[in-house]
Amino acid sequence: MTVFNTSREIPATVEQVFAAISDPESLARWWGPAGFTNMFDVCEFTNGGRWSFTMHGPDGRNYANENVFAEIEPPGKVVVRHVSEPKFSLTISLAPSAAGTLVSWSQAIENSEVASRIEHIVVPANEENLDRLSAEVLRQTTVG
Repeated sequence: MTVFNTSREIPATVEQVFAAISDPESLARWWGPAGFTNMFDVCEFTNGGRWSFTMHGPDGRNYANENVFAEIEPPGKVVVRHVSEPKFSLTISLAPSAAGTLVSWSQAIENSEVASRIEHIVVPANEENLDRLSAEVLRQTTVG
């Protein structure tokens, strides 16, 4: 198993950041690397709930994703298990910080050989995901 960790401070409350994760419309706007869009088929934001969607890449390709919300502890933690290949578990932890909220993003890829082959994609994509989450939270806090 290989784990990729990153974090980001977002100038908003833990509850505001959690809202951007837990609301399917917000989640669809920010999930994925830069240039990607999402079409959710199922998004059951409950413990054990299914999350099935297609990511549309800037390259014109479609990427099917099957996930389970393995653990949800509002407003501080969400664990997503990616059950399609490549198999991984993503833990998103939220904690109050001086600047607002510290978002810790920990992606554990089951197969270390696969992880080493896709590291050049995963590391920048995780940063882009956090860029997009930050933008969505800030958009939400200024809109309403």
